[in-house]
Amino acid sequence: MRRTVVTALAAATLVLAAGCSSAGSQPGPGATPGSTASPAAAPSAQLPPAKGSVKVARTVTDGLKSPWGIAPLPDGGLLVGSRDDGTVVRVDTATGKKTAVGSVPGVDHQGEGGLLGLALSPTYASDHLVYAYFTTESDNRIARMIYDQQRPAGEQLGAPDTILRGIPKGNNHNGGRIAFGPDKMLYAGTGETGDRALAQDKKSLGGKILRMTPDGQPGYGNPEPDSVVYSYGHRNVQGLAWDAQNRLWASEFGQDTWDELNLIEPGKNYGWPVVEGQGGKPGYVDPVAQWKPSEASPSGIAYADGSVWMAALKGERLWRVPLDATKPLAAPEAFLTGQYGRLRTVLTAGPGKLWLLTNNTDSRGTPKPGDDRILELDVT
Repeated sequence: MRRTVVTALAAATLVLAAGCSSAGSQPGPGATPGSTASPAAAPSAQLPPAKGSVKVARTVTDGLKSPWGIAPLPDGGLLVGSRDDGTVVRVDTATGKKTAVGSVPGVDHQGEGGLLGLALSPTYASDHLVYAYFTTESDNRIARMIYDQQRPAGEQLGAPDTILRGIPKGNNHNGGRIAFGPDKMLYAGTGETGDRALAQDKKSLGGKILRMTPDGQPGYGNPEPDSVVYSYGHRNVQGLAWDAQNRLWASEFGQDTWDELNLIEPGKNYGWPVVEGQGGKPGYVDPVAQWKPSEASPSGIAYADGSVWMAALKGERLWRVPLDATKPLAAPEAFLTGQYGRLRTVLTAGPGKLWLLTNNTDSRGTPKPGDDRILELDVT
């Protein structure tokens, strides 16, 4: 993930930019937990503290092993993938019951690789397709499979149909988050596998955010019509979410200095490895928010009620970043700090609710009895 040069006791300062380059529209239809507001600085004024709240309403399920990708089903269930062994289970969110769905063939777990992101087709009601981003012996790739709940448990995933291959793989920085946007295009966050030059190489699929049709072809309106590359200069993107105006946000692991929350625009260069965090260099887009890695190491993000919510791995906390369009409205707040260990993914679960996936059984956390689990949160 990164070379560790700071300790858990290191004091860390969170800095926010007042904004970044103009947002523009996306192409196409385009526990009694307390909160801690971190010090934040903007170029011209101190941001006011935010005043949100988070309460753990219940544990939806527990006993998950190396969970990573999670996809909500129309019937209220959740599909959850295991990074290490490539299996997928269905979680009944009412009862917590886990049912084996099947395995994604060809998954090769090494380091941070394995079965990573999951997403449902935008036409799932008619085609029942589940998309997966996963590591093989030769690359990272995206495939789709029919999910047939009428088949026996453990045999419900059909044969994979690979729509995109050739995403660079490594022991770390494999990216892995996939999500369908409001424009019904499939987006994927990739990593540069530790080879920094890939992030600036527009011909490489590493260190990018990709945008493609459900068949894996370059999306209409992409910066280059024959390429799935949507933005570049990324180190390791693992969070993708759209706000109420269909603007795309992404979380990104930095090296040793700054982790980032970025507002994504097509064709823009997000700086790595030339710039880490807010560099103010012409030609590179600065992040809207940045954190010391000891407080963040961000993975999944979600947008809800005017804020981006961000799950932090090393930081072991859930961040809320209140937004005023493309700028921070208030200083970010940290919730659940240290209470549930590493946090991998956060999803919206209806008005005032989030689902939060922990990630302590992936060999980097300290598992507690019952790990890993999905929590349901009441949020303000």
